[in-house]
Amino acid sequence: MDRTASGQDGIGTERRGDVRLGGESVPDDPFALFSDWFEAASRSEPNDPNALSLATVFPDGQPDVRIVLLKGFDERGFVFYTNFEGTKGQQLLASMRAAMAFHWKSVRRQVRVRGPVEIVDDEEADAYYASRPRGSRIGACASEQSRPLQSREALEARVAEVDARYEGEAIPRPPHWSGFRLVPQAIEFWQNGEYRLHDRALYERAGPGTPWIVTRLFP
Repeated sequence: MDRTASGQDGIGTERRGDVRLGGESVPDDPFALFSDWFEAASRSEPNDPNALSLATVFPDGQPDVRIVLLKGFDERGFVFYTNFEGTKGQQLLASMRAAMAFHWKSVRRQVRVRGPVEIVDDEEADAYYASRPRGSRIGACASEQSRPLQSREALEARVAEVDARYEGEAIPRPPHWSGFRLVPQAIEFWQNGEYRLHDRALYERAGPGTPWIVTRLFP
């Protein structure tokens, strides 16, 4: 499912079905809980409720992090797209592992996710690529992501060349542009609490299809 809506509810607004962590128990299914929290954030975040911090590592172990956009999630994991030839793509292909952090200030919540990544299949990548605006598809073809750029004018010239090349035609997905799915082994939910007595619930599993073990954590 692809969730990108946003709204203007007040801080900390709780609606029917908006699950909090302060009760005696937490839900068994972290994906259902994430979906619930994401819907709540989509009603209240002023911009990009699907924004997340994506952490990867260089081959020498140096961490790296940046903001990307979540483009889909379900029981299989969390999907985002990138240029495989850029720094991020190369780091992911080398380690095939990553971590994510969502922070929704409007509802005072965080979700942290970590685990291996897998490449989405071509059919899924093609469908998402085709749904993008034409300008975004042109940009994916024109950009040599993360590599040195002589000038802004050079980039604009490349964009114009791709636009002219495919005038009146569908723009094919570049073979080096596709998606990764983070398959979570751990998902932690964090709910702000008064006096920093936050609620935290950690879901862990050995691998896909295995049971989740849920642990409450001290703030």
